[in-house]
Amino acid sequence: MSTETLAPPKTKSQLLRSFDVADFPAINGREEEWRFTPIARLRGLATADGSATSAATPVWEYASLPAGVTVSTVDRTDKRVGSVLTPFDRISALAFGGFAEATLVQVDREAVVAEPAVIKLVGTTTKVAFGHTFIEVGELAEVTLILEHTGSATLADNVEVAIGAGAKLNLVTISDWDGDAVQAQHIKFRLDRDATLLHTQVTLGGDVVRQYTSVEYAGRGADAEAFGLYFADAGEHFEHRLLVDHAVPDCRSYVGYRGALQGQDAHTVWVGDVLIRAEATGTETYEINRNLVLTDGARADSVPNLEIETGEVAGAGHASATGRFDDEQLFYLMARGIPEDQARRLVVRGFFAEYLGKIPVAELRERLTDAIEARLVESEAGPAEAAA
Repeated sequence: MSTETLAPPKTKSQLLRSFDVADFPAINGREEEWRFTPIARLRGLATADGSATSAATPVWEYASLPAGVTVSTVDRTDKRVGSVLTPFDRISALAFGGFAEATLVQVDREAVVAEPAVIKLVGTTTKVAFGHTFIEVGELAEVTLILEHTGSATLADNVEVAIGAGAKLNLVTISDWDGDAVQAQHIKFRLDRDATLLHTQVTLGGDVVRQYTSVEYAGRGADAEAFGLYFADAGEHFEHRLLVDHAVPDCRSYVGYRGALQGQDAHTVWVGDVLIRAEATGTETYEINRNLVLTDGARADSVPNLEIETGEVAGAGHASATGRFDDEQLFYLMARGIPEDQARRLVVRGFFAEYLGKIPVAELRERLTDAIEARLVESEAGPAEAAA
């Protein structure tokens, strides 16, 4: 590795990408991509040098899978591993160098899978673990996959997703960790010609959860929609970063994230980057983030970025809004005889309803709605009553 001092990248297209941890400088927390992250709470993930392998290998669990979907493990010599994702931060490179086996989720070519495939990762320890998952959706296939994380963990992991030509993937990822969990994750999507992606990312639990989602296009006519919802409680740090890289003509993207937060030192971060390269004519893109701050002592940071290198686009825009409860909405509901606590829950339910509706499994939608409302009830009851 060169010892020269490198100038910071001027554009997202110039970001350093490498599988070698040593190619990335040590993280000090002052870098743009790390300035919001509580480095000291990452349990050594930010300071590890890559010399150690995973002390605890995460294992995906699943009861049964619908026809057309298989799950297996492969070692790091499998040619698919690393074909979609090249790390562009230090922890992602650390995770890539540290995993022992990758979990391979395959969807057969032309398979139309009627039932959702559900796989879960249940953490049982806070020892440092590295994980790798590769999702391969064959050409013209249609499938809904649900990846759910629960339990305790200190996990750095990468997820590669290759969507074949004309295929349709509805992916729901859920991080509902216990309060002691730490996760730093990078999800990378590659869409082939006319492929369609609907990704819904849900974050409801964990001490520190930092998720980086990136999208690239490998063929014309591809369409990616990324929705997210998160609810941070006292002391929790949830950070979502996205990069949608339009390098192919005539593709579309839409990004919409909504978050709520309550309690002392609850902190959420959303950074959305969209890059439209010079060759990506005909691009249509939009991104929006909205945050609802429910109590004093909570903080939401929202940073939308749009970088355009061509004037020949179909449309491009971004928006961000952060605010408190709308007193007029509460007054309207309470004037019709609805108690304040119920009125607050109705407002929050309405805030998340659109994005929860993107999840195609009714039982899962109801479970997540109940989990969000349970947090509100705990906040209204206070620590003593909630523990009783």
